[in-house]
Amino acid sequence: MTPVTTAAGVPPGPGVAWLGDGRARACVWAPRAVRVEVVLDPEGAAEVVPLAAGERGWHVGELTGVAPGERYRLRLHRADGSHVDRTDPASRFQPQGPLGPSAIDDWESFAWTDGGFRAPPLHEQVVYELHVGTFTPAGTFDAVVERLDHLVELGITTIELLPVWQFSGARNWGYDGVLPFAVQDTYGGPEGLRRLVDAAHARGLAVWLDVVYNHVGPEGNHLD
Repeated sequence: MTPVTTAAGVPPGPGVAWLGDGRARACVWAPRAVRVEVVLDPEGAAEVVPLAAGERGWHVGELTGVAPGERYRLRLHRADGSHVDRTDPASRFQPQGPLGPSAIDDWESFAWTDGGFRAPPLHEQVVYELHVGTFTPAGTFDAVVERLDHLVELGITTIELLPVWQFSGARNWGYDGVLPFAVQDTYGGPEGLRRLVDAAHARGLAVWLDVVYNHVGPEGNHLD
């Protein structure tokens, strides 16, 4: 386990980031925890990896022998000797919903094909606000892809997705999200969103995300 910090002692960003070659960087902000550990495969072997305490409440370290999709939880140790296992508040993917374990996401391996895409000028954009859960019977990113040509025929230049960060249940307007870095699992997770964006760009469609940063929903909120 190798701590990773900047010169100021602050890690480059929260969450577990895939580094390649079986390695991932873990950065957790838990100022009230006396010790933080990453529990790999929490529903199986439950390998415990301690993180190093840094400045300003950060706990950092490097995970080895891991792979994209591997599940994990964070174990926070309290001053009274007790501990609690939590979902990562900066998780990128929750394959079992907000109450389940987090998963390592390899966002760099996706084969993007949109290198030549350029969004139209703002004053020329025709925006279609789109709710993934109700736009199609399937309610997934891949199902949206199947109807992108119809939007192009309508003259749409931009689709604005209602919030797609992780929430409880299968469908939601998105304003009860609880994990702002994770893409809703029932919609297709981060890989599904990448496929949608790439397919939209291939048709000349820009993609906007409606985001919510001033509150979180009541179920699956792990920030307390």
